Amino acid sequence: MAAEGSQTLERGLMVLRMIAEERDGLTASEVGARLGVHRSVAYRLLTALVRQGFAAKDGAHRYRVGLAFFTLAELTRPPLLDAARPVLRDLAAELGVTACLVVPEGQEAVAVAVVEPPGPGARLSYRVGNRDPLDRGAGGLALLAAGPPAAGEPDRVAEVRDRGYALTCEEIIPGVFGVAAPVVRRPHEQPAAVTTLTHREELAEQAVPAVLAAARRLSRALDTPGPR
Repeated sequence: MAAEGSQTLERGLMVLRMIAEERDGLTASEVGARLGVHRSVAYRLLTALVRQGFAAKDGAHRYRVGLAFFTLAELTRPPLLDAARPVLRDLAAELGVTACLVVPEGQEAVAVAVVEPPGPGARLSYRVGNRDPLDRGAGGLALLAAGPPAAGEPDRVAEVRDRGYALTCEEIIPGVFGVAAPVVRRPHEQPAAVTTLTHREELAEQAVPAVLAAARRLSRALDTPGPR
């Protein structure tokens, strides 16, 4: 019985993640197909989320996240995100690139805040919740370099740690160049890194001083010593 309850909880959380990641919402049939269960099972899970306010159904029978989801997110939002948003906005406006904050989860770098540059122009398909491998891409390498040297770590992580930033070329997304600098945090706090993404290689190289300055600014805002 306990195993069955655990499976239901896990499925419910998976459904909540699904509808949160789809701006246009999902139908019960679409949720069932993605979850690999019958529509009736998906409907019961969605109905439970609606009862608790974590999901809402519109007139077209599509489900989106409900007010309880946003209220809980607001109540539990870490100070890191509040401090990061103005830093990322200024960085995106200064460079004309997408700026984001990434943190580690398992073996992935997860984007927890993303700010696109103001004005018209092409936009990268990169959003909150995006996940990249820790050992590839500027953000992941900067997160690894934020910690102390580890036995067997790749040489490139030590190099990033020494110079204070990571600069990568098309490691994850073809045609995209990344620059990232770790945000210095206290030993018990989760590492983080300020990252920029651009299609222009020359702009990525020019962005290094601004990204380092943004990481220092965020470190000061969090009352921790910034990267050199």
